[in-house]
Amino acid sequence: MQIKELGEFGVIDLLTRMVVDQRTDAGNGRSFSFELTVDNGDDTAAWSVGSSTVNELFTTDTMVEGVHFTRETTPWQDLGWKSLASNISDVASMGGAPTYALVTLGLPPETEVSDLESLYKGMLEISNEYGLAIVGGDMVRSPVVFITVALTGAMQGQPMVRTSAQPGDLVAVTGYLGSSGGGLKLMLAGPAEKSEAADFLRDSHRRPRPAVAVGQTLAESGITTAMDVSDGMADDLSKLCRASGVSGKIFANKIPLHPLLSSRFPDDCIDLALGGGEDYVLLFTGQPAKVNHIVTELSGGAAVVGEIGDGEPGRVTVVDAQGNETPASNRGWDHFGRSPE
Repeated sequence: MQIKELGEFGVIDLLTRMVVDQRTDAGNGRSFSFELTVDNGDDTAAWSVGSSTVNELFTTDTMVEGVHFTRETTPWQDLGWKSLASNISDVASMGGAPTYALVTLGLPPETEVSDLESLYKGMLEISNEYGLAIVGGDMVRSPVVFITVALTGAMQGQPMVRTSAQPGDLVAVTGYLGSSGGGLKLMLAGPAEKSEAADFLRDSHRRPRPAVAVGQTLAESGITTAMDVSDGMADDLSKLCRASGVSGKIFANKIPLHPLLSSRFPDDCIDLALGGGEDYVLLFTGQPAKVNHIVTELSGGAAVVGEIGDGEPGRVTVVDAQGNETPASNRGWDHFGRSPE
């Protein structure tokens, strides 16, 4: 069997079972009074130290030229910003704030020094804005550009996780969906379009803004279930539902769409919202009264978009404006399977 037959998340499940089943029970962490509070399978790992109420968070992500970006569509400075943004968003989804980053670069030898400086300028811009420090890393020769970031974070109290959604919960998001996918669609279409909508959509894709403050608000409000929308709303809700052992339903007419996305892609905006990915807003669930209250307190496109049921774990359906219900499968990004439609 080849890994493409398993798909990205089948591979993750396989490796998770291996590392959990075959590692030693205690490890060195216990010797230093570390207590693992979030294990494999979530946006970050987490642990506390002794009796402290602080949880430390740890995540990593990689961007590879030709897979996640091209140098023709993504300027170096924006690439630097985005390479850290995806990791910061993972920390935000747990309710934490980013602290320190290690950056590993793979670079062709002919890379211009000025391009490398632009890359780090973008990294430093987002680092300074979100209060984290780059404290080291590594560099290797590579036929293509790749960037791997390992990021730590911290938070008071227990992290939000993917595993605690319950039937009867509402499903909500903290911002507009589909704008990043719209930006990518524009960039892949050809020469740069000049319009307000095009500028907004391209910026949404190249310079996403992780929802750190919103994540902290959710955690402080008692929300226990959340993740970020990185692979598409439909696919990410399916992952959350699978982890929680529940099913989900999305109401298409409740999906928050930025007016500039709707005006530029009136026929594709719903599909972009469901499967485009890299919006880096937060998806969360909870009891109806609590979720409705939180959504009214948030701005920037926050909305209730669906509900949790007791059907087949991981199954997500989309209900259109006429009440027709269809499976939401095969809409998100999968590195080893099929790409979004």
